[in-house]
Amino acid sequence: MDDSTPLDWDPLSPEVLADQRAAYDHMRETCPVAHSRAMHWSVLRHADVLRVVQDHDTFSNVVSEHQAVPNGYDPPQHGAYRAALDPLLAPERVDRFEPACRQLAAHAVQEALSIGEVEAHQEFALPFAVRVQSAFLGWPHSLQDELLAWLGRSHTATRSGERAQTRAVAQEFEDLVARVRRARENAPPTQDISTELMHVRVDGRLLDLRELASVLRNWTVGEVGTISASVGILLHWLAAHAAWQQRLRSEPQLLPAAIDEVLRIDGPLVANRRRATCPVTIGGRALPAGARVSVHWVSANRDPRAFEAPEEFRIDRDPAANLLYGAGIHICPGAPLARMELRVLMEEVLARTTHIALAPGHAPARASFPDAGFARLRIQLQ
Repeated sequence: MDDSTPLDWDPLSPEVLADQRAAYDHMRETCPVAHSRAMHWSVLRHADVLRVVQDHDTFSNVVSEHQAVPNGYDPPQHGAYRAALDPLLAPERVDRFEPACRQLAAHAVQEALSIGEVEAHQEFALPFAVRVQSAFLGWPHSLQDELLAWLGRSHTATRSGERAQTRAVAQEFEDLVARVRRARENAPPTQDISTELMHVRVDGRLLDLRELASVLRNWTVGEVGTISASVGILLHWLAAHAAWQQRLRSEPQLLPAAIDEVLRIDGPLVANRRRATCPVTIGGRALPAGARVSVHWVSANRDPRAFEAPEEFRIDRDPAANLLYGAGIHICPGAPLARMELRVLMEEVLARTTHIALAPGHAPARASFPDAGFARLRIQLQ
């Protein structure tokens, strides 16, 4: 970053973190491409975000010295990995997994009902997301507690900004993947998705350990983090909208559209990174080659230029403009799985309850960057 470039805002200031959505809305209307030390060049408008994510020649996904397979690559390397990996997350695979997901969702809801009041993230959403992802990957129950503990350390390391700490937790995950791989060395290729992954070939060769760890880290950290944030957002919205809560109980076929619309208004993922490969002008700002760029999904999905009355919940919105799962060639490969998990869990929540409410005496607390959703949210289920 050029230290001589004036700073437009501080996305880590207490004022911004107190209400990220309101702060991003304000910046989008007053400074749609905003410069800061923490997030470099933040792109906040829907049209500009689309331009960035669809122009991979100008805005590269190679933003880290660490491997990020597959979405940390540009074409043609990115395409080769996606062609090999995407079949493991195809809709028909997700459909086959749905009954197992439903069992886990029903169990999670029954556990919550047995105590009547839960902390939405730590006691409900996060354990559910870890159990489901472990089951999808074919990992044993014994790894679930270990994965939960590792996720906590990873979250702490990310927030610390200490490279030694982040390297250490990354090595822990690679060691876990090595154990999983050793346990499957003699297993048939179709035993489970993790075993299939170990037989995937890209450009004629098997993935090495670091590539496997990168893929599985994306499928666990990324999936678990956004699913758990999404569950908290959805439960809060249901608790705050009693009429819609009742309507969705009686018309569960509306849930897919309702879930996407709620998560458009209150997104579970703040931003992703890109890097300018050449000098470029966007949103009236001249960015130098090498500039680090943050595409703000939360802001883009609340842009009134793309969504009329963006803070209003409208079940009949055209879903094409919703950037919940990204856009372009790097669109989230796990979108079919995530949509199924959220739909099934909300179906079970609504079918097994008669009333969802915020717990009295416990004010919700919003999460702060890099997280979205809620850091603290107590929910009553009856």
